[in-house]
Amino acid sequence: MPVLDYHLHLWPHGEQATGPTLEQLAAYCEKATAAGVGEIAVTEHLFRFVQADRLLGGFWDSDPDPALAASMARYWRAHVQADLDTYVEVATAAKDAGLPVVVGLEVDYYPGRMDEVAALLAGYPFDVLLGSVHWLGAWRFDDLGDEVSMAQWSARAVDRAWADYTTAMEELAASGTCDVLAHPDLVKVAGHRPLAPEECWDRLAEAAAASGMAAEVSSAGWRKPVGSAYPDPGLLSRLAARGVPFTTASDAHRLPEVAHRVGDLRALLADAGVTALQAYRRRVPRAVPLEAAVAGP
Repeated sequence: MPVLDYHLHLWPHGEQATGPTLEQLAAYCEKATAAGVGEIAVTEHLFRFVQADRLLGGFWDSDPDPALAASMARYWRAHVQADLDTYVEVATAAKDAGLPVVVGLEVDYYPGRMDEVAALLAGYPFDVLLGSVHWLGAWRFDDLGDEVSMAQWSARAVDRAWADYTTAMEELAASGTCDVLAHPDLVKVAGHRPLAPEECWDRLAEAAAASGMAAEVSSAGWRKPVGSAYPDPGLLSRLAARGVPFTTASDAHRLPEVAHRVGDLRALLADAGVTALQAYRRRVPRAVPLEAAVAGP
């Protein structure tokens, strides 16, 4: 059963963004196709582009914790190097050349700023936009290599962190800016879970269903301390019960991670009774049976 890999990055965190090139995208497609993936979406982080810096740089200044704000400023400056125009041009050229690729972006949630983000992105021919929450205020709760960020897990109640994350995801979904909720329970990444996550799962599933967004089933969590896919089976079953469509993804940041554990993703979907995925062209969704989840016109 071919699947999709609808969450792919071109540069690892900490590596300077250069390119991309058609050769790089062709290598991603070759790796994905060999693993039984029918179509990929390149979805680099919006914050890696200078256009985002001009619009959003400094959003962390309002955080009351100066250590978190300083950490976020360093992180942002280390990443914001690439040009969005060049990225879209190369990805579009790969698509036009017949490679099984669609043009996407991963868009973080910026409270009170999503209308501005949407206006920026409307000027580009994107096929799919992933919406995600990687930080709460200036706290990058999933930056496992940042001591300032990871120390917060000892200073904050896990239940509160999950509730705040869920609220941010609800607001992101309600903004209508994006098409897919990426790694819907990313907040578990470091292995911190509430005793009873069901309330958050219910809220996340309802947010996806009410917004009309798809939800991503991702193998990336298997590469993290939490050691499980996104989302957990309990959330996946809730999403499926509400009729939320799905994409599948590796969230690769380098070539060897492309199409990571696609067989295990198929098994998760089968266990949840999912028989189709959702593909996108120019942000218009279409259901694709799992056995035919391949590129088309």
